[in-house]
Amino acid sequence: MKELSEAVIDRLVAAAEAVRQRAHAPYSSFKVGSAILDGDGAVHTGCNVENASYGLSVCAERNAVGAAVAGGSGELIAVAVVTDTTPPTTPCGACRQVLAEFGDLPVILANLKGERMVTSVTRLLPEAFGAEVLARHDASPGNRPK
Repeated sequence: MKELSEAVIDRLVAAAEAVRQRAHAPYSSFKVGSAILDGDGAVHTGCNVENASYGLSVCAERNAVGAAVAGGSGELIAVAVVTDTTPPTTPCGACRQVLAEFGDLPVILANLKGERMVTSVTRLLPEAFGAEVLARHDASPGNRPK
C-alpha cells in the first residue's frame, strides 16, 4: 500500500464530498461519494445511483472505478469514500472485490464531520479472489468441464 500525503488525502476527500451531493438516493437517502486517484494524477469521481429495482443500484466506488477505466487510467493509486455516518462507512463487499482487482490501494474513509481513517483494500478484504486464483485454474476451452 502506498503512503499518501495529507494534500493528496485532502484532494480526494474534497472531490468525493463534492460528488456525494449529486448522488441519486431517493430510497435510502444514504448518499455516498467516491474519488479515485490514478497513476497520472487525475481524479475520477462517482456517486451512488439507486434504482427502484434495488439490485440495479450502483455504488459510488464502482462508479468511480468505471469512470477511471473509461477515462483511460492504467493504474489506480488510492480511493476515498465519503458518507454522512459516524464513524465513516467502509465500502460494501462488492466494492471491496472490485477495488481488489486494482491492487492493495489505500482507502480513505471520511465523513462530513471531518473524521478520517486510512485503511487498505487488503485490510478490508483479506484473501480476496483475484487473477492469481484464475491463473491456478486452467480454463482454456479444451479444459472446461463438459
